[in-house]
Amino acid sequence: MIKKDSISLFVIPFYNEFNRICINEYHKTFLLDDSIDFLLVDDGSTDDTRTLLRQFERDYPRVHLLINARNNGKAEAIRTAILSFPLDKYRYIGYLDADLATPAEELIKMATFIENNPQYNFIMGSRIKKMGSAITRYAYRHYFGRIFATIVSYFIIKTAVYDTQCGAKIIEKELAAVLFQAPFHTRWLFDIELLLRYKKQNALFALNIFEFSLDTWTEKGKSKITLKDLIGFPFQLIKIYRKYV
Repeated sequence: MIKKDSISLFVIPFYNEFNRICINEYHKTFLLDDSIDFLLVDDGSTDDTRTLLRQFERDYPRVHLLINARNNGKAEAIRTAILSFPLDKYRYIGYLDADLATPAEELIKMATFIENNPQYNFIMGSRIKKMGSAITRYAYRHYFGRIFATIVSYFIIKTAVYDTQCGAKIIEKELAAVLFQAPFHTRWLFDIELLLRYKKQNALFALNIFEFSLDTWTEKGKSKITLKDLIGFPFQLIKIYRKYV
């Protein structure tokens, strides 16, 4: 349970998610802990997503809605939320994916961990398959992810990182405001950019980041990352390397 004197804001970006949203799961999520506010970001949806999000906002006092006029992508949706929404009362900013592949209960565990371990100000969810966990991923995505993570760890970040691309992160508010200040150079690999931005300002950044092993993570439906995006990943990594390394 998160301490009552500390309120966290969990940001969830949405784009045309109406047919993918499990409404009952969200109702359960919004009642989990009264020390959490949720900021739902409609990123220019053209289906009925916005209508559903407005209903969530009406039904729950801790749910807020931010509407982007056009689709800018997940990275920019989260960045816009952090830069434009009043954050004064929050201590930590978290974000997770709209399909709740990472259940909000896991993010609450992460928030509790960061509060109890003040040496860390950046917590990353990590999808490590181990005994006692329930990590469900498509095999091809798991193996692609391992190859990708190895390349990123050794050649880009140059620090041991198991899982940069898990959609669950929690960052101390002041740090989040700094890391999300500038626009990102990539659409899907912004998590890597966040780590490199942190590394650039803090040579000992790895001592302040913790990879939190999730107990539950479930692959849900088709990924929004297209074959074209996958083919473009090497070029995006080169772009990141040239910009930050």
